[in-house]
Amino acid sequence: MQKHSIGLVIVLTIMTVTTTSLAGPAEGGSASKLDVQPNPNDLRVYWKEGFRLDSADKKFKLKFGGRLMADMGWISGSDLENDLGITLHDGVEFRRARLYVAGDFYEDLAFKLQFDFAGGDADLKDAYLKIKKVPLLGNLTLGHFKEPFSLNELTSSKYITFLERALPTVFVPSRNVGIMASNTAFDEQMTWAVGAFRSTNDYGMLVSNDSYNVTTRLTWNPLYEDKGRKVLHFGGSYSRVNPSGGVQIRQRPEAHWTLYLTDTGIFAEPDSMNLFGAEAALVHGPFSIQGEYIANAVDSRTMGSDLYFQGWYAQASYFLTGEHRPYKKSSGTFSRVKPKKNWRQDGGWGAWEVAARYSYLDLDESGLPVTARELQNVTVGLNWYLNPNVRLMCNYIRSMVDGSDTNEDADIVALRVQVDF
Repeated sequence: MQKHSIGLVIVLTIMTVTTTSLAGPAEGGSASKLDVQPNPNDLRVYWKEGFRLDSADKKFKLKFGGRLMADMGWISGSDLENDLGITLHDGVEFRRARLYVAGDFYEDLAFKLQFDFAGGDADLKDAYLKIKKVPLLGNLTLGHFKEPFSLNELTSSKYITFLERALPTVFVPSRNVGIMASNTAFDEQMTWAVGAFRSTNDYGMLVSNDSYNVTTRLTWNPLYEDKGRKVLHFGGSYSRVNPSGGVQIRQRPEAHWTLYLTDTGIFAEPDSMNLFGAEAALVHGPFSIQGEYIANAVDSRTMGSDLYFQGWYAQASYFLTGEHRPYKKSSGTFSRVKPKKNWRQDGGWGAWEVAARYSYLDLDESGLPVTARELQNVTVGLNWYLNPNVRLMCNYIRSMVDGSDTNEDADIVALRVQVDF
């Protein structure tokens, strides 16, 4: 709770100090419109899917925001419980509860500081400085942030189609401390990023001499038309990971409050792990498809043989109300859905989206400490976007476990209330 309080105080203090500076004219009292002279250092407060503050000359920009995701779910699978010797429970949790402050200074510098308070403590998410327009390098980012790997992972949790990312993202390194160069090319048809990272815990800490990653991603969109209503996207990622200590890979079904259903156990420290990812997506008006293949090739001489883990997913979605998934060319990811008519505005009902996904994960390798299994999920989803900042979600998940000791299923119904700004 102490870490929770410290993180909350940091974010709220920054917000309070900045907002206080906007109280009014420096000399006090009111002034007529004829007496007011624009000051380039004054900040204008406005709303754009979140709180924004800009200086008159646009050299200083601040954003304050957060996200709240409250989940509830039910699970059943008596045969699976008997085979695995586990007890499945229904669940309720605050999946994410984040606050952040971000900004731009002098047009060439940007920063972000974000904490997540879900789970009872303050986990560090983003804490970085970005230097823009560096010769030959483009953007140079330093701090704690996501490594450039996987379309599903790099698309914000605010904008993914389902409650959880697909099963194979268990291999993705996600956030670590490092330095990364990134840029676009060919009129933003291509994005590229490459960085070196140290694997850290949820507080950005590491005590080790040899744990590091080198990660890169390249994307290409040969088709971008009609302001993003038609998009074709391809991409690939690679990461060489040198872990420090033993490694364990385990995964839940696509509902975070459930138990792990496949687990390699902790195996001896490998010499290295090589992660490979291939991704593709298509947007054609209200219809979209997306898929990825991700593999983890483990060089583990200490175990007598190398290991190869893999997984893939394919998903499709359709907006019944005619919207489309917005594509962000500068990062090769998807962004915020904006309904054509917000709920209860101009007779609108918001945006309605139906979706389906199949995902597969194979952790079944000989020589592991425990018997890992193959895990397959079939997920059907319904999303209601009341406006750009509020979304209600419902997922039905059929999770199938295949292994030498079991071949059973579990059924899950999961709901989410999401508010972000």
